Amino acid sequence: MFWHCLVIASLSAALFASDAPALVTQPENPLAGYSFYGNSDYSSKVLQKAVPQFQREGKEGLARQAARVASVPTFMWMSSRDQIQKLRPFAEEAQHQVRSGAKLLLPLVIYNLPDRDCGAKASSGELSIADNGVDLYKSSFIDPIAATIKQFPDVKFVLVIEPDSLGNLVSNINKTKCRNALEGHKESVSYALRTFDLPNVHMYVDGGNSGWWGNPTNMGPAAKLVGEVWRRAGRPRAFRGLATNTANYNAWSVSQCANYTQGSRNCDEKRYINAIAPLLQREGTPAHFITDMGRSGVQPTGQWAWGDWCNALNTGFGLRPSTQTDDPLLDAWVWIKPGGESDGTSSVMAQRFDPKCGQADAKQPAPEAGQWFQEYFEQLLRNANPPFEE
Repeated sequence: MFWHCLVIASLSAALFASDAPALVTQPENPLAGYSFYGNSDYSSKVLQKAVPQFQREGKEGLARQAARVASVPTFMWMSSRDQIQKLRPFAEEAQHQVRSGAKLLLPLVIYNLPDRDCGAKASSGELSIADNGVDLYKSSFIDPIAATIKQFPDVKFVLVIEPDSLGNLVSNINKTKCRNALEGHKESVSYALRTFDLPNVHMYVDGGNSGWWGNPTNMGPAAKLVGEVWRRAGRPRAFRGLATNTANYNAWSVSQCANYTQGSRNCDEKRYINAIAPLLQREGTPAHFITDMGRSGVQPTGQWAWGDWCNALNTGFGLRPSTQTDDPLLDAWVWIKPGGESDGTSSVMAQRFDPKCGQADAKQPAPEAGQWFQEYFEQLLRNANPPFEE
């Protein structure tokens, strides 16, 4: 899925003018001192799919390394209504660990907007705006998740709200599907932010990445849109800021920008969050971040262009999740995208085929989005930086 149809414009000096507002003092990072809960849904895929496959192929070293990947905490994706039933067992397990003295954060991705992924085809979802999708999203998706979270007040939840949602409304609004989804998506995201404004929740709405919202043409409109939905949600206390680089491959910080960044000033995520933070603060919104490093271990990647988002070649597992970061704006490095799950199918015959998944810089053959992709997992594992020692 993800990061589609980017038009990298020439840099605009206006956004970096010397009269830009100074960053205000940042409140204490509420995630500091905590570790992330590792959900068994991802670990079981690694242990039951990746490890046995390596063993069958005689790749014992990779099998041992893969077993280490299984212990890395990743976000659990609530990507359909039938996924909601998995939340309670995870919350109960996390609660048990918390009551035994662990300081844990349970990380979730909320990902089921009606007319989801309006800028591409690979990850279209189950709800349609034309078929009462907004009301169903509220009543049969957001409300049940919130009800479950309320039943575990001693468990802290970290939520990433709707990957791709606001980003598509900024850069792909020329597409009919996105244009028709504009009001429905803003209403739905605002409802999610308002409903999840709970004492045991910290929320980050998806904020694109350095190659998408980091484009100065997009940053201003993006910050305004975040401000709009935040105010529409009633300025929720639990809103912390943006999640960046979700399911993408960008570096946290590089000394030399890759050629495919086309001279962008914001060629990594650290530069990007420091560039957009003043614009968010100008809108009155909190400006804190978490950044997905799950597939960012290799720089540069094998992408032809920055907007090539599907199963990119020459990628590897990156920095491990941690709340000890090197930037006061960054609350945590995280693994949001489960490494080894496909971004989209390379089969031109598939209903959800997206041309990005059929390009020569996308690993093929690839299964449908979300399905296990053993060859991609192996690529990530072999290229891991830092490596997974046996």
